[in-house]
Amino acid sequence: MLTIISWIILGLIAGAIAKLIMPGRDPGGFIVTILIGIAGAFVGGYVGTALGVGGVTGGLSLASIITAIVGALILLFIYRLLRR
Repeated sequence: MLTIISWIILGLIAGAIAKLIMPGRDPGGFIVTILIGIAGAFVGGYVGTALGVGGVTGGLSLASIITAIVGALILLFIYRLLRR
């Protein structure tokens, strides 16, 4: 349960940072970007854990934040491609 809460918190942070890194007009605005950040944290955490690179392991660390941001950036990029 703590891991899921960590992913959500990291997703909020990652979504906000992803929006700052990839500025522009998104069809859903800032709220959708935050939701994409949450999904990106889950995806980044899952993929990072599966690859053994690191993931969201129940705590906030620099590695978990970077993993969540990368996941959010990837999903934000895919979302923008699909919405065009």
